[in-house]
Amino acid sequence: MSLLVLWLVLLLVAGLAACVPPSGDPPPPIDPLPGAEAFSAELQDKLASALAVKGVSYRPRTRHRRADDSPRYTNRLILEASPYLLQHAHNPVNWYPWGDEAFETAKRLGRPVLLSVGYSTCHWCHVMEEESFDDQEIADYLNRNYVAIKVDREVRPDVDETYMSVVQMLTGSGGWPMTVWLTATREPFYGGTYFPPRDGDRGARVGFLTVLKRLREAFDAEPLKVAAQASQIAERVRQIATGVASGRLPGPTPLHAAFRSFGERFDAVHGGFGGAPKFPTPATLDFLLRYHRHTGNAQALAMVTLTLERMAAGGIHDHVGGGFHRYATDVAWQVPHFEKMLYDNAQLARVYLAAYQVTKREEFARVTRDVLDYVSSEMTSPEGGFYAATDADSEGEEGRFFVWTPAEIRAALDAPNAEAVLAYYGVTDQGNFDGRSILHVSRPLTEVAGVLSLAPARLGELLDEARPRLYSARQRREPPHRDTKILAAWNGLMISALARAGVVLHEPAYLDRARAAARFVLGRMRPSGRLKRSYAGGAAHEDAFLDDHAFLAAGLLDLYEATFDLEWLREALALQETLAREFWDAEQGGFFLTGAEREVTLVRHKPDDDGALPSGNAVALENLLRLSELTSDDQWRARADDTLRAFALRLERGPTGAPALLSALDFRLDRPKEIVIVRPAGAGDSATPLVETVRAAYLPNSVFTVATEGGEVDRQRQLIPLVEGKRALRGIATAYVCEQQVCALPTSDPKVLAAQLAKVHPLPDS
Repeated sequence: MSLLVLWLVLLLVAGLAACVPPSGDPPPPIDPLPGAEAFSAELQDKLASALAVKGVSYRPRTRHRRADDSPRYTNRLILEASPYLLQHAHNPVNWYPWGDEAFETAKRLGRPVLLSVGYSTCHWCHVMEEESFDDQEIADYLNRNYVAIKVDREVRPDVDETYMSVVQMLTGSGGWPMTVWLTATREPFYGGTYFPPRDGDRGARVGFLTVLKRLREAFDAEPLKVAAQASQIAERVRQIATGVASGRLPGPTPLHAAFRSFGERFDAVHGGFGGAPKFPTPATLDFLLRYHRHTGNAQALAMVTLTLERMAAGGIHDHVGGGFHRYATDVAWQVPHFEKMLYDNAQLARVYLAAYQVTKREEFARVTRDVLDYVSSEMTSPEGGFYAATDADSEGEEGRFFVWTPAEIRAALDAPNAEAVLAYYGVTDQGNFDGRSILHVSRPLTEVAGVLSLAPARLGELLDEARPRLYSARQRREPPHRDTKILAAWNGLMISALARAGVVLHEPAYLDRARAAARFVLGRMRPSGRLKRSYAGGAAHEDAFLDDHAFLAAGLLDLYEATFDLEWLREALALQETLAREFWDAEQGGFFLTGAEREVTLVRHKPDDDGALPSGNAVALENLLRLSELTSDDQWRARADDTLRAFALRLERGPTGAPALLSALDFRLDRPKEIVIVRPAGAGDSATPLVETVRAAYLPNSVFTVATEGGEVDRQRQLIPLVEGKRALRGIATAYVCEQQVCALPTSDPKVLAAQLAKVHPLPDS
């Protein structure tokens, strides 16, 4: 069978789903991995010592255990810090982490490489681990015929980005776990996502073990053809990743085109875009809020508000513990995939907060608090950083921790509260998820109150009383796994959300948490002065990527505008300077995902699409525009324009795939407001009414600073020339609203200030 025909057959199966003894005792013996070369004595000692350090409470994640519950098998992943890699440390598979050792071994043995990429809270990654990687027969074949590499996509986004582009090119879709076959030169010759273990499993005609065998046979029988095909695939990936700058700045056309396209895909009944599965799309919602502000288009705002309403009411929202799950498997947001990601919750908190500023609807502020309180209570480390994610599974079942029966509700609550919860959140004997119920708002509160013969206010009181009791009852269940690694990029997103919410919602505790997280990342994740990607096991790991620098800089800019502490502005400037020095594409413009000193897998990607996260280029671009306005330094504006030129064709040809870039373009096409408030020395909080007026307004395209006359103004003007020449008139706190360094009349009247802030220059039609 030719390799091409083999691929066509295998495409049918790829992509079915995506997603110790006490101290002093000798280390337990480690059984040889089935089919693998024996470990050296030195490696054996390292593995045994790493296992012994885990202690008596350690529960290995494997079915292969001895009578004393210790693991039979231990592989190299026990030496890693990533929670995802550690989950696979006791598979019988002879796993290697990504690195030269694995590829040199493959070259020495003349074998192909099996690359498996996932993350620790991925449901289908768990399924494939249990079905295939913990299976001795499959492990034996893998160990005899392949070199197997395991990668945490959240720690190595560069590896993930490269090989996901391969899988998408070969199969038309992608997801995790991602499974890719490589040569020893790191070039791919086949790929997919989840594979069931054997022929016929889960309805698949061809299972993972058969795929492994057929591809190894092809590798042996036609080595030159495999190498040639791998080289062609690698070259195609390089061609796709190498964009061409248009040489011109994009105008407003991509903004209007994206709005029309989003409108065509909008679900006018349930909110959101497209069908099931339905994902939160915070970057899209953020763009639509900006588009509404810049054009006055009511439909743009309506799409946002309906989506936020339906998400908050749906099962994707955790009505007991707070926060949002990863996505909904249905169109109505009712049945979620239950993992929770820090980045989703950070971005959604920001969008709900912005919607509150636009609409003044208190329910949007409540959801913002709900998300941030969840992160504070369940996702915050003792040192102040924020954990990455929690799993969907517990007790061996997806969602078991989050779902309820009527009996469980009644056991946790008094009768009036129980009946209120059962009716309002749609808990029934039949359930809506494997015989249990996912809490969701089944009907409006007023309607449920009428059915229960209660005043709406009384029903609200009963529900408020019930939530902490349900939370307490749920805490007695076995909780899902929590991924406690701390990622610089994702912490930057949460710092931004907390800083903004702290001042808009008058919650000083949020600001305190933003400061603590910023100090943690800057203090503990910059050994030797270089920012690292992740923090796990008490140490920082992996040089930081584009996203880490850009997202953290954005968070620090928001923290500066919340506190006016120049420390945060200086740190944001330093991060952007690192991006300019080490990540900038001097030929085409834009920023590479990886720094100049990082290994290149197949190509240096320049990300522009938004997936679950905004692209690093979009965030870096908006940072440049904000810094340009704050510092009046033309180098930032010039680099921002070069970035826009680099992605102009991308925005013209497919704008809906890059809504965060669209938002940055909206900033560039606007006349951003430069807001300065000067308070007289010794006047205390006399500027508060003016500051609160700015905080209440929705001003996405703006910069804001407050200074006190005297030494503070002198210090600020060194970094922020905007404050130069501005003073508190008549000894009263005074606000200056400027555009392109041309200022409206200074004012001490909050109403006049509000009117100045509300002035918008309409977005041209083309």
